[in-house]
Formats: sequence, C-alpha cells, structure tokens
Amino acid sequence: MEKKIKTIKFPSELRLDLISKDWVVIATGRGKKPEMFKSEKREEIKISKKDCPFCGIEKEEKPILIYFSGKKVSVLNKWTTIVIPNKYPAFLPSGKLKKKVEDSLYQTLNAVGFCELVVTRDHQKHFPQLEISKVKEVLDAYQERYLDLMKKPNVKYISIFHNQGLEAGASQPHPHSQIITTPLIDVDLKKALSNSKKYYKKNKKCLYCQMNEWEAKHKERIIFENSKFLALCPFASKSAFEIIISPKAHLPYFEKITEEEKWQLAEALQVALNKLYKGLSDPAYNFYLHTAPCPPKFSETKFRRTSDGQGYPYYHWHWTILPKTSTWAGFEIGTRMEISTIAPEKAAEYLRKQ
Repeated sequence: MEKKIKTIKFPSELRLDLISKDWVVIATGRGKKPEMFKSEKREEIKISKKDCPFCGIEKEEKPILIYFSGKKVSVLNKWTTIVIPNKYPAFLPSGKLKKKVEDSLYQTLNAVGFCELVVTRDHQKHFPQLEISKVKEVLDAYQERYLDLMKKPNVKYISIFHNQGLEAGASQPHPHSQIITTPLIDVDLKKALSNSKKYYKKNKKCLYCQMNEWEAKHKERIIFENSKFLALCPFASKSAFEIIISPKAHLPYFEKITEEEKWQLAEALQVALNKLYKGLSDPAYNFYLHTAPCPPKFSETKFRRTSDGQGYPYYHWHWTILPKTSTWAGFEIGTRMEISTIAPEKAAEYLRKQ
C-alpha cells in the first residue's frame, strides 16, 4: 500500500522584490483581516492653530514660492500653498563639497544641500480631504522647486517626501511636505538603478513597464487607475497596504511631468490616500518620490559618476505610499527583511471597496 504524502501548508510566503532583490515575508498565517487595521489606536500630535508656525507663516522664513488657487503669486497676502526654507535643516546650501578620509579608513563629506518645506494652507485638511486641484497645486510646487534645485551646485539627488502622523515622523500636525537635496544617491535608489539596468541590458525592456503590464492584465493588485497612472499594492509589499503610484508610460524623470499628467497624478494620489483614510481609519503614513538622479554638472565630475552617457532609459519614476501598520522589531532590524501581515492581493481587494 502506498503511503500518502501529507501536504504541508505554510503559514507565510517569501516574495522577491524584483527591483531591490530583497525578500519580504507575507505572513498570512497570522490571520489578520483587512478591517482589523481600522481599530488600531493611534497617537495624535496636538498643536492648536494659535501655536502652529505654519498658520502664522508670515513669522517664518521668507517664502521661496507662493501659490494662490493654482496660480503663482509674488506677495504673501492670500496663499494656498507655500514653499519656505526649513528652519532646522539637516543640510546647508553654503560651502563646497569636501571629502575627507581619516587614516585611510573613515570617510566624510560635509552635508551640503537644500532643505525646504511645502506647506498647504488648511491646518486640518490633509491630502485625503483636499480637492484634486489643491493636490495638483502641491505637485506644481514639487516640480517647480525640483527644476530650480537640480541646477544648483552639489545637488545629485532631490528627495521629496511627506510625513503624516506621529508614527510617521511628523513633528507638526499642519500638513507639509519636505524637499531635501543631497550630493549622494541613497542606497535603495542605487540598488534599484543597478538592478533595473541589468534587466534592461538583458531584456531590452524596462522592468517597471513589464511589471505594470502584468498588473494591468491581471488587475488583482490594482486599487485605482486612470488613463495615465496605476495605483497598486505591489507583489512584494514591504508593509501591509503599501501602495505604488506609477505612470503607465515609460518616464524616467519626474521633473518632466506635463500638465495633463499632473492632473491625473493628483487624482491617483488623492484617491489612493482617501482609500487608506477610509479603510484604515486615518492611519499615519509616509509617501515619497523615487526618480532618476539629476544630471551631473561639469564642475562636479570628480564627485559624480553616471552609469552611462544617455541618462537612465531603464528607470521609471514612481511614488510609494507606506501606511504605518506595524513596527519593526528584532527580526526586521536584524535581517533587513520586512514582514507584511496581509497579502497585497487581499489589501488591494479591500481598498478597492473603499
């Protein structure tokens, strides 16, 4: 008599992130249902409008850029979105980039760069509650500052990000994004550029475009789409309810975004964040941009190395939204392997209904 082989059902699944080549754990065996995330307690930052520095913006640093109802203005009378220097910058714009090596071992670079804040007017209205026209205005500010900052000396990469909620690192409750320039490319982006370039050389295709085509065909992880953008929970989500917003067309450089694309991106961003707001009961979150690095300036070639003379035809810009649905513990910190407690397919199914 043949012995029956018992099938072992694994409680979790390891998934490979094709861009970073990192493995993530989809811990479906923990039995957490999407609606359970709604009831989690969250800490709030409580600062009144009277004590809010952004509600008294005229007392802050001199504005760099002012918008009122979709148009640039030069006088700080009425405003809806404003860009100001960060009063507490991590990088300083003055000075030359200097590299130092101590005893042929430790290396340092002075932290040369720009730090700016993009502030919207309403003290309590966050992205999920904003009209699409107001989200588009913020994207206008992002693009305009990017185009200006990329021309500055010692700017190799421009990081644009938004922290919402105490768990996400926001120190002020008033909605604001940050723009920070650096003379270096961060490790995550460097890995993404390297791996997508390898794929492009081997297959003559953009890996991001390939993934978008697969997702558009199967639709199980898409939460929203319009004619220009896809919003989806990625196959190897690093956290529960992670969302990527990516252009359907192959676009390496965010700063070249058109007016029509900005309107469609504003819709995709507002819809995605609103679904998280409703589905997870206003969670803390971060969102950030990954785009191709700035082109090198002639005077800075000794500090810069581009991988080819044609720019980045293998890269594809996108926004990542990471709601704070868990806290890293010993395993995640020790292995650099994230654990997501819900399958992205289930997360997308749940968010589509919101």
